[in-house]
Amino acid sequence: MSLIIRNLHARVKDGAEILNGINLEIPKGEVHAIMGPNGSGKSTLSKVLCGHPAYEITAGSVEMDGQDLLSMSVDERSRAGLFLAFQYPVEVPGVSNANFLRAALEARLPKGEEINVVDFYKQLRGRMKELGMDTKFTARAVNEGFSGGEKKRNDVLQMMMLEPTYAILDETDSGLDVDALRVVSDGVNAMRAPFRSFMVITHYKRLLDYIRPDVVHVLYKGKIVRTGGFELVDYIEAHGFDFVRNEEE
Repeated sequence: MSLIIRNLHARVKDGAEILNGINLEIPKGEVHAIMGPNGSGKSTLSKVLCGHPAYEITAGSVEMDGQDLLSMSVDERSRAGLFLAFQYPVEVPGVSNANFLRAALEARLPKGEEINVVDFYKQLRGRMKELGMDTKFTARAVNEGFSGGEKKRNDVLQMMMLEPTYAILDETDSGLDVDALRVVSDGVNAMRAPFRSFMVITHYKRLLDYIRPDVVHVLYKGKIVRTGGFELVDYIEAHGFDFVRNEEE
């Protein structure tokens, strides 16, 4: 089973088209990196897949394990196994991390079932230990007053607790120092499995040195213009994205 994107076009509502015919397939068990210059549509792609209301699909289709993803509500996409780690994680004042995660997990259970609280906190503290997070963050409001690095760790904590089938990481390396980058990457790598896939969106090689992708795609002007292996990451590191601009001319 796979996440399959066919000829996807999307725009900001009442605005210009940003995605101009994306074709992409991410099979189960693989990590795919999406790279490209600023303004190429990388973050737009992640938001469109997760159902952000600011964007309008103008053509194309997306299937997730045979289901029509675009016909689902945001809630349904999440419960079906899709997860987005935001480039700029949002704050949720007044809601503790523990209560937020518990509610999210219970939303995936059959009606009337509840999570075992003891098991939940045992798992939560174990995951926080893996990410080098102080357990005091269980009682703090989601991302409120967190540093940039703390927010990114918290996003990965949410992913580790929710255990999605398809995880999209939108510039997770942004704002991380070397130590935090290593810890966050270790958390992601610990989740790699034959039944789970990742779309890793980044500008830089430094994240992909830790989260080694199986396939690398270059997105430019809303289209996938180049696909390859890790050698493509090395080429971009050495030459930048001028080669895609030059090929277009």
